[in-house]
Amino acid sequence: MRFEEMDSTLPLAQQLGEAHDGPVVLVNKFTVALGDRDALIAAWADDAAFFKRQPGFMSTQLHRGIGESGVFLNYAVWESLEAFRSAFGQPEFRNRLAQYPASAVASPYLFEKIAVPGLCVK
Repeated sequence: MRFEEMDSTLPLAQQLGEAHDGPVVLVNKFTVALGDRDALIAAWADDAAFFKRQPGFMSTQLHRGIGESGVFLNYAVWESLEAFRSAFGQPEFRNRLAQYPASAVASPYLFEKIAVPGLCVK
């Protein structure tokens, strides 16, 4: 699997070094060859099961583009940046990346919820 930065001005590795209080949301866009969609889902499910056992994990959801799409979107909610950083840095997780199909491209990035008056709450 190949990684592409979602934001070239602040790469994920730099985000992981930031100080942050409160929950974080990991958003990860995957693209994969159409013939590798099932393999991507299987690898993601294995990762999700691993993360589900980690302290601070709250939830996750995988989405696929409708029609004959090879685009997937995952979001996962963590209690804190520290909890995510700890799980993401484990060698067991790093070893799991080899399970993804060679055609897979991942673009993970961390977000925080914000409030927009009249539309959404923090």
